[in-house]
Amino acid sequence: MSNKEGGFRKRKHDNFPHNQRREGKDVNSSSPVMLAFKSFQQELDARHDKYERLVKLSRDITVESKRTIFLLHRITSAPDMEDILTESEIKLDGVRQKIFQVAQELSGEDMHQFHRAITTGLQEYVEAVSFQHFIKTRSLISMDEINKQLIFTTEDNGKENKTPSSDAQDKQFGTWRLRVTPVDYLLGVADLTGELMRMCINSVGNGDIDTPFEVSQFLRQVYDGFSFIGNTGPYEVSKKLYTLKQSLAKVENACYALKVRGSEIPKHMLADVFSVKTEMIDQEEGIS
Repeated sequence: MSNKEGGFRKRKHDNFPHNQRREGKDVNSSSPVMLAFKSFQQELDARHDKYERLVKLSRDITVESKRTIFLLHRITSAPDMEDILTESEIKLDGVRQKIFQVAQELSGEDMHQFHRAITTGLQEYVEAVSFQHFIKTRSLISMDEINKQLIFTTEDNGKENKTPSSDAQDKQFGTWRLRVTPVDYLLGVADLTGELMRMCINSVGNGDIDTPFEVSQFLRQVYDGFSFIGNTGPYEVSKKLYTLKQSLAKVENACYALKVRGSEIPKHMLADVFSVKTEMIDQEEGIS
C-alpha cells in the first residue's frame, strides 16, 4: 500500500532478511563500549534518584514554610506576640533541618545542576524568614543574613552544631553550606509583599491603623528596588513585579481610605472598607 493511500512506510531494517538482523544476544557485554555505557547508566540513575530526593525535600520545605507563614499571620490578633514568634522560630528550625539534608545531598555536586529541584522550597523559606524578620524589626532581611543561618556543622558523633566555631573547617567537623541564590532571594521577597498585604487586612480588621502605613512605606521601598532591575533581571523577577505593584496599590488605597475617612468609620467597619477598595481595584484591573 502506498503512502498516499494511508499505508505505513517500510522501515529500513525490514528490507533485510530476518536471519541477518543483529540480535541482542550477539552483543559482547564485556566489551569496553558496553562497560562504559553501563557506567553511564549507573551515573544517570544515581543522578536521577538524587534529583527526586531533592524534589521531595523541596516540597517538605515549602509546606513547612507555608505553615510558618500562616502561624505568623495570627500575630495580628494574638494577645502575646512573643509566643507566636517563639513558635515560628521552632518551625523555622525544622525547615532548616530539611535544608541541612539538601546541603548534604548537594555535597560535592554542582548546585546549579539541581537548582530547579530546590528553588521552590528556597523561595518559600526566604518568604517565611523575611516575613518573620519584618514583624520583628520592620525591615528587610539581607541575603547574607539568610545564608549565615544555612551553615551547618556536625561533629564526629553526628550531632549538629548550628553555631559553628572558628575552626569548623577542621577535619574533625563536617561542614555543610547551602547558599540561597540572588534569584531565589528576589523571588522570595517578591512573594513577601503579598503576605504583607494580607497582614494589612488583618491589622485593619483588628483596629490597628498604624501597621498599614508602615507596610505601605516598606512596600514602596521594595517596589523602587525592583524597578531598578526592570527587564534586565531574570524573567521570573519581571513577572513578579506586576504582582508586587498590585499589592502596593491595594495597601496604598487602604491607607488613603484610612487617612481621609478613618475618623468617620468605626473600627469594626474598617476591614469592610478595605475589602471594598480591594475588590474595586481588582475589577478595574480586570477591565483594563
